[in-house]
Amino acid sequence: MQPQAGTRYEVEAVVFDMDGVLIDSRPVIEEAWRSVARRHGRVLTDPELEEYVHGRTGDQTVRLIFPDHSDADRKAIWAEVDTVEEEAPYPVIPGADGLATRLRRAGVPVGLATSSWPRKIENALGGLGLLDVFRVRVTRDDVELGKPHPDPYLAACRGLGIRPQRTLVFEDSVSGVRSAVDAGAVCVGIGGPALVEAGAVVAVPDFTALVVDHAGDAGPLVLTDPDGLVAVVLTAGPHGG
Repeated sequence: MQPQAGTRYEVEAVVFDMDGVLIDSRPVIEEAWRSVARRHGRVLTDPELEEYVHGRTGDQTVRLIFPDHSDADRKAIWAEVDTVEEEAPYPVIPGADGLATRLRRAGVPVGLATSSWPRKIENALGGLGLLDVFRVRVTRDDVELGKPHPDPYLAACRGLGIRPQRTLVFEDSVSGVRSAVDAGAVCVGIGGPALVEAGAVVAVPDFTALVVDHAGDAGPLVLTDPDGLVAVVLTAGPHGG
């Protein structure tokens, strides 16, 4: 159920997913899994890519795609996909780099919670000059249960020292939205209506669709969707600076 027009959420921190939120990695990820799966005798359909790949860890994906393979074979297949993803260039999602940098400069604690891994993160975000934006980075290696479980966002909030209920999350997948919402965070979807159905308070196509109003050093930073349905008020609080 969508909130009524003019609904306001007050938060103190922001946590970004990476793939599909900060970087446009969907084409690279899909082609990596398609090509590697094909080499191992498996042709992936578009619905399978959506169900098995997006918003999941590689360990979950390889088990779903190759349920009858041994653990050793699955590990080798996963490593092949990782190599493709680690070395690929990634364009930024429109407006993501500007907003992340602006939040950091405004003193808002900013974190990252992703199903990716350190080497890919360093390649993708390092190339965009965004590595220093994040006070906390939670990767697939840092949690036992990945998305859609709430653990990644709970870990990010602990690292930032902010309660989940006072945290805004940006997500692009249904499983990621469920992870954020089950953690107790306010979630804004980057994508289509399915993200609202999964629990996001609103969904926008990218960050250029958000209206950003900042009253200066002493005032909060306010994010509003184009229809004025939701306003998220961000304050640096005692953790700013």
